[in-house]
Amino acid sequence: MMIKKKILFLVIAIFFSNKILLADIKIIVLVDDEIITNYDLENEINYLEILNSNLNQLNDNQRIEIAKSTLINQIIKKKEIKKFVTMESENQFINNYLKELYSRLGFDDEKEFENILKKKTNYDLSKIKEKIKIDLYWNDLIFNKYNNQIKINKKEMLAKIEVMQEDSKKEYFLSEIVFAKKKNKTIQDLYTEIKISIEEIGFNNTANIYSNSDSSKFGGKVGWVTEISLSKTVKEKLKNINKGEITDLIRLANNFLILKIEDERIVKTVIDKDKEIERLINLERNEQLNKFSKIYFNKSKLNYSINEK
Repeated sequence: MMIKKKILFLVIAIFFSNKILLADIKIIVLVDDEIITNYDLENEINYLEILNSNLNQLNDNQRIEIAKSTLINQIIKKKEIKKFVTMESENQFINNYLKELYSRLGFDDEKEFENILKKKTNYDLSKIKEKIKIDLYWNDLIFNKYNNQIKINKKEMLAKIEVMQEDSKKEYFLSEIVFAKKKNKTIQDLYTEIKISIEEIGFNNTANIYSNSDSSKFGGKVGWVTEISLSKTVKEKLKNINKGEITDLIRLANNFLILKIEDERIVKTVIDKDKEIERLINLERNEQLNKFSKIYFNKSKLNYSINEK
């Protein structure tokens, strides 16, 4: 019954939008009682291309698979969230996150972002806010489940801060590909496959396909990161490459990492050690929470029926 209602609602929406013919609507994936249609995929692809303009360099099948995975993950996260809490309507946190999103994408204001959405997709701001709401509630769920398992070595961080000089610091604008070992492939085979993909379609598009990090929807772009906040291993890897180049394979607990230096700069600054220790602690906490998030999601995914048509 739930599936029939969704199809009816979709048919009405498409009829009024006049975007595609009703006869062209096809169910592509069933996630338990939730459907993903070709219409959903088309909109998601167009939205993901706003987040990462390089995505249009991929072929149709590659873009479809990325959009399909994104929508499946979104459905599963929402279902998991609803097991524990009722998702409230719009709040200030959602609006703040929306502002961060369109600012990161280079839009001056919400209206400019909304105009691009209308031009390229059938999504409106309410749809994007729904996506944001799912992400925020998912983050809360992970925090509540795993916060007491987070371990922060404050002594180590204080030692890092003590050697910082109030003169200048190096910053990297990084992109990342984070991936885990697969059952049917060795890490070396997967690493080789990813490097070939980088050569053929570029780092950012490869991140969309292979990376399991949240940054993947932005083509793997992490943003500006201070050198002092990086681990010794990562710092050494970055010192061996130049702007525009990628690192060798880096081991991160149960995951593997490839980084690209998009840009670098030296920033003159006066260091507030209290703020710096707080920033380092937040970075470490978020990194650990991201690991727990991947573990919990992969376990949860096993509980859902995913049928591709």
